[in-house]
Amino acid sequence: MSYGTDRVEPYKRAAILVDKILRGAKPADLPVEQPTKFELVINLNTAKQIGLTIAPNVLARADRVIK
Repeated sequence: MSYGTDRVEPYKRAAILVDKILRGAKPADLPVEQPTKFELVINLNTAKQIGLTIAPNVLARADRVIK
């Protein structure tokens, strides 16, 4: 089980910042950004191998379930 930032979102934000810099913005003037999108990923194969049972309501809340 993993709860963390979306893996794609930081690359999208980086592209936007690079675009701003290439258009003349000073890097020191750009704001520091924190992630806003998080995802819950559950690996059922691993849970089964170590003997864990994941509750159905937790599975329903997961953004991605690896079977």
